Amino acid sequence: MDRYDTIAGGFQEIIELISVSVDTIATPLERAADLCTEALLNERKILCCGNGPGAAIAQLLTTALVHRFEQDRPALPATCLSGDGATMSAIATAAGSHEIYSRQVRALGQEGDILLGVAAGEGNSSLIQAIRAAHDRDMVAVVLSGGDCADVTSLLHPEDIEIHVPSNSPARIIELQTMIAHCLCKLIDQTLFGNYDT
Repeated sequence: MDRYDTIAGGFQEIIELISVSVDTIATPLERAADLCTEALLNERKILCCGNGPGAAIAQLLTTALVHRFEQDRPALPATCLSGDGATMSAIATAAGSHEIYSRQVRALGQEGDILLGVAAGEGNSSLIQAIRAAHDRDMVAVVLSGGDCADVTSLLHPEDIEIHVPSNSPARIIELQTMIAHCLCKLIDQTLFGNYDT
């Protein structure tokens, strides 16, 4: 296989995944946008977190909310719990890595806030503890998941929302989760600030 075939194959895989996923992702994505918009209109905030590449998506989403997505508009209240290395390191050293987000949720989360977590398979102990802490704070969880996330799914309450990517390929999951994050930002912006051309 030459390099072009490798490149084309990767593009084809994500195109096919998008095609088979859009119908199952659209409804929970709309619900998540409505939930986040309602929270923001009620002067609540969005706390984002994830592990590994999911932490990067959480940071991307937070940046788009606090700064801007595709148009200039007022800043929206969001924070990335995986963005403060010193805090995470201190918590992990004293309490264990599974507490890196839950401790921050207990410190910053308030009733009506949204916990937005990004999971891409196994190794979700810190996100699991964050969801439990969010529920203790009467927060709702929105989870972008992919692969085998049964441990996370089993914790979700009826009012929580899971947007699941039907793939076991870490690369494809991260690519589609990035698109989902962008769609979420656009839906929030359109609802709060109206339609616009890009």
